[in-house]
Amino acid sequence: METEDPKRDLVTEWERLQLRMPPPAECGMAVDWSRMRESWGKEFPPDYRQFMGLYGPGTIESYLVIELPECKGTPPASPYGGMLLETENACALWEREEKAQELHDANPQLIAWGADANSDLLCWDATPDDPSTWPVLVRNRDDGLWRGYDCGMVAFLARILHGDFTKCPLGDLSLWNIPTASYLNEHEERRIRKQGLDPWTGEPDPYAGT
Repeated sequence: METEDPKRDLVTEWERLQLRMPPPAECGMAVDWSRMRESWGKEFPPDYRQFMGLYGPGTIESYLVIELPECKGTPPASPYGGMLLETENACALWEREEKAQELHDANPQLIAWGADANSDLLCWDATPDDPSTWPVLVRNRDDGLWRGYDCGMVAFLARILHGDFTKCPLGDLSLWNIPTASYLNEHEERRIRKQGLDPWTGEPDPYAGT
């Protein structure tokens, strides 16, 4: 499992993430974290809660989706993905796919927080009592292998955008060590589509707004 540089604290990772991915003009999302805690039986990581407050759920570079926080026992927000459905997918894939050597004996409590256009899944291992210590587990679709990263969500994203890992954890290099990444939260993306535009190119899109 790749480990986080101990010299980087959470504030530094926030600064590094915002340096490469400026927050959108539209504000983030207000989440009932007490309801989320009651639903899942655990608190969510502080960096994820802060991310939702600043960025909101959305997409990085039309490639990596940061999932909407969803409570268990409620209908999924989308039939195509989301925290609930992607967590179900992750649990099923964990049972039948290969793991990196250090994960062979692991029995994680998976919660999915991201999915990308390459069908990679990004999850926490929510086993530790302290959510600030939840490591990131990534299912790379290309090689059908799960790998672990001993850092939180914000640090993981910052390290991808800065190219800090030994190799890119994802199956595509779209976000790897890029100088600037665009982030569209769900609210802004819907607003642009209603105008009949592709939210990523700004060009007219005959399928937008439908």
